[in-house]
Amino acid sequence: MVRLPLTPAEVERGERLGALLRRARGRRSMLDVALASQISPETLRKIESGRVATPAFPTIAAIADTLGLSLDAVWAEISRAERTIENQSAMPVTRHPSLAS
Repeated sequence: MVRLPLTPAEVERGERLGALLRRARGRRSMLDVALASQISPETLRKIESGRVATPAFPTIAAIADTLGLSLDAVWAEISRAERTIENQSAMPVTRHPSLAS
């Protein structure tokens, strides 16, 4: 199977996911969280660093469970910037009355 290159939005989403997981992990070691999630420490390291921008759903579910995060909270956090950009691009452009012809 050929994997298509990631879009800039997917890369950004992966970076936000990694940052969220690092914050949620806090002072816990990467090894402890990885083992509790039943994934390899290298997989967690790659996700947290953004090198794996689109990890498998079961992997994220396991990490979120270990960290006490709801999947809804994870999705809300990582998709927040996308919604902001979409809302800004959907806003109508208005002209100042003095510029109207």
